[in-house]
Amino acid sequence: MAKGKKFDCRVLKDGDSWTAEIIRRKTSKETVVSKSQSGFASEDDAQEWAEGELKSFLKNLHERNKRRSEEQKKSRPEGTTL
Repeated sequence: MAKGKKFDCRVLKDGDSWTAEIIRRKTSKETVVSKSQSGFASEDDAQEWAEGELKSFLKNLHERNKRRSEEQKKSRPEGTTL
């Protein structure tokens, strides 16, 4: 089975403006919009914003998961595993 990207960004044309979205793959057929912004004048502006926000979003997610992992290790009784 091929492993795809869980998070990605996409740019959509919305009338005269562009919308950028950060999307998360929920299942193989379903995606969820995690963050979006509209009103960009050009596709390049929207793509640039989406890529920058995606990097920031993934960094924050990684840090949050790391903190939660540390908290879980502290609260777990000695000698037990998951």
